[in-house]
Amino acid sequence: MKQKAPKKSTQVDEFEEQVVEYLDQHPDFFTDHPELLGKIVIPHESGAAVSLIERQVETLRNQLQESQQQLSELLQVARTNDQLQERMHRLTLELIDAATFEEVLNALEDELHDDFKADAVELRLFSSSHIDDHLDEALSGQTATFEQFFSHNQPICGKLEQDQLDYIFGTEGDRIASTALIPLKSEGALGLLAIGSCEPDRFAPHHGTEFLTRLGEIISRTLQAVSLPGI
Repeated sequence: MKQKAPKKSTQVDEFEEQVVEYLDQHPDFFTDHPELLGKIVIPHESGAAVSLIERQVETLRNQLQESQQQLSELLQVARTNDQLQERMHRLTLELIDAATFEEVLNALEDELHDDFKADAVELRLFSSSHIDDHLDEALSGQTATFEQFFSHNQPICGKLEQDQLDYIFGTEGDRIASTALIPLKSEGALGLLAIGSCEPDRFAPHHGTEFLTRLGEIISRTLQAVSLPGI
């Protein structure tokens, strides 16, 4: 039966802490005393003993791998952001060229489906003076989410209730697993742009909404420049 190692005394613990603190404050200690390096033995996880230099090399190698992984992740984020900015630029140019409400719809559907891989795109506009009537009629008791949505004027991401999906996406609502809702404000009208995905995690509540906010501002400004349909 393997015996347990005896517990260290408080005095020994304090001494070890002093040694650790001293070596931390004097990293060149072993440079001044190289003869001690040959006497230090550090157990390896495999059970074999390795020299201090070997252990340092292994530690530095692990740190290098971690740094390379972090750099790779940062580069991937940068590439993703560059692609997103390029897609936003193309969409903005398409919206600038739109002269009618129908052309705005076509630009949104084409760009969001093709460049942003959306599975469903819907734009809903309401008369700002009758929005409560629109929502009450459409959702019958499920207006809290939308009232809060328009009140806060901030995009939201996540999973919607089925009746909300049916109202926004119609027959496509059954296959939408996550949605990004973007508020729109134009003169005399309120609206929302809904981007739906069949992937549950595509639009999660914890995702950032800065891009969606900018998209909403661009579309809202575009809608003010075109003739809106009767609402």
